[in-house]
Amino acid sequence: MPAVMTFSNPRLAALDGFRVEIDEARERADIVLDRPPFNIVSMPQRDQLRLVFEALDEDARVRVIVVRAVGEHFSSGGNIKGFMEASPEHVSKLAWNIAAPARCAKPVIAANRGYCFGVGFELSLACDFRLVTDTTRYALPEQKLGQIPGSGGSARLQMMVGITRTKDIVMRSRRISAQQAVDWGIATEKVADAELEAATDALVDELRAFSPLAQRTAKKLLNDTEDSPLSIAIELEGHCYSRLRQSEDFREGVEAFHAKRPPAFKGV
Repeated sequence: MPAVMTFSNPRLAALDGFRVEIDEARERADIVLDRPPFNIVSMPQRDQLRLVFEALDEDARVRVIVVRAVGEHFSSGGNIKGFMEASPEHVSKLAWNIAAPARCAKPVIAANRGYCFGVGFELSLACDFRLVTDTTRYALPEQKLGQIPGSGGSARLQMMVGITRTKDIVMRSRRISAQQAVDWGIATEKVADAELEAATDALVDELRAFSPLAQRTAKKLLNDTEDSPLSIAIELEGHCYSRLRQSEDFREGVEAFHAKRPPAFKGV
């Protein structure tokens, strides 16, 4: 059974608006947004989320990280009052904190239902997989406040869907349905609302079956080459392939394939 995780870092002694659960048997950690009904993300919470991702990245018990929320909505966004109270220096770090899932070497899944607005959307965009349900709505509504997305949302979206669709979402504060998110390549998969937890469990187990070393390598390669010229991306892919060729996991994968048995990867 999952247990609530505690941290040695004093800045994480009292988590603001979320908790962390760890299931050692399933090599899984869950970051659970827990400020219902809308799971508004506070300014201090952003700093803590970064620190938690960094801690989980170093935790040998964890293979896969899930970001999910209590209740009907993932998050309606950030604490608007907090933006006015924060210093310009603090605000300048927003994108770095919310990009923590992308920097994390381990696979990160966002389980999105209901509202997924503002920083809730941006945090999800920084994850590797986004599972949505019939109730999910994505939006970057900052234009309604006389602002623009400040935590990487417009930049990540433009990489995913292009400038025309990004302008449509950002400049019109447009809400995107779950099906449209799947069609546009924003979401990984859409499931019935009642099946979100089961779909998340299944994806966690699927990812755990692969080599941790190959998974880390694939994630870093894809992130690093997202905006690279094709020739550079192919060159880097070749170097990564060559390094993995020497790994024990690759040897195990080949031997298991020929022996017609499941591989037992160790991440080395």
